[in-house]
Amino acid sequence: MSFNKVILVGNVGKDPEIRRFENNIKASFSLATSETYTPKGGDRVTQTEWHNIVAWRRLAELAENYIRKGTQILVEGKLRYRSYDDRDGNKRYIVEVEADVIQLLGRKPDGQNQQGQGNQGYQNSNQGYQGGGQAYQAPSQPSSSMSGDGPAEDLSAQDTADDLPF
Repeated sequence: MSFNKVILVGNVGKDPEIRRFENNIKASFSLATSETYTPKGGDRVTQTEWHNIVAWRRLAELAENYIRKGTQILVEGKLRYRSYDDRDGNKRYIVEVEADVIQLLGRKPDGQNQQGQGNQGYQNSNQGYQGGGQAYQAPSQPSSSMSGDGPAEDLSAQDTADDLPF
């Protein structure tokens, strides 16, 4: 089995660059993720990583309308590697995250006219986008251990002493 999934939460580094094609739209922007730590006996250090994000179709429209420099977002997608030749004929390699889900986080910037309450989550799918307050959904069916097929266990009859160290 193989798995290619990336989940990032960070701040947009620049306004999305929008490119329109005959039957498609593409948004490209950078996303900064930061990690802060304190080495032994040292000062606090913040390490920032920059990621190239690419969104297509309805996610690109979301980026065009709502995402600006400084916006905090969650991006869920796949790593993509590609190469191209620059103007001098040198082969260049680039790593991008192709977004499947974008969720707007944080407060709504002043002057933005978003509809609805709370965070907005958008997913690429064959039907377009799905807006809502969550990017993830709970399972629709209960697990087999809680299905109620057998008699319920009486937890009050169990010994209340535990052996946990806290």
